[in-house]
Amino acid sequence: MSGWLRDIYYGRSMGLFWALFRRRARAKSRLVFHALTFLLNRMARRRGGYIGPTADIPGPLSLPHGLGGVYISRYASIGPGCRIYQNVTVGEVDGKAPTIGANCLLGAGCVVIGPIRVGDGCRIGAGAVVSRDVPPNCTVVSQPPRILVKGGAPC
Repeated sequence: MSGWLRDIYYGRSMGLFWALFRRRARAKSRLVFHALTFLLNRMARRRGGYIGPTADIPGPLSLPHGLGGVYISRYASIGPGCRIYQNVTVGEVDGKAPTIGANCLLGAGCVVIGPIRVGDGCRIGAGAVVSRDVPPNCTVVSQPPRILVKGGAPC
């Protein structure tokens, strides 16, 4: 296997992964959809992560550390411009997963779970576990989670 192809397949470049992800979303044939799902799952597994086949990710998504430990449920919806660090879980409860707004930051090791809404521009701190709605432009930190608004007033 040539050097650049090996780099793409083994995780040094996410370009091919996202190109195939977008192509799968547009697939009209079930055979093409399932073939791309198989290939994407193999690529994600090599990187140590998982993105569900029906996850709604309409715009660019930044994964600074690649898919290292990132789990995104197949029912999740993530807005454009989000930044997701390593070991993040966006999980489901009874087939219902979070809706993450645009331009959010999910810190390393955080867990966002259940049928909740995280507003646009929110920041979830490293290690936080979020299981309730978060208003737009807030920061969620520590355990149990505390929601902070710009200016210091609690939400």
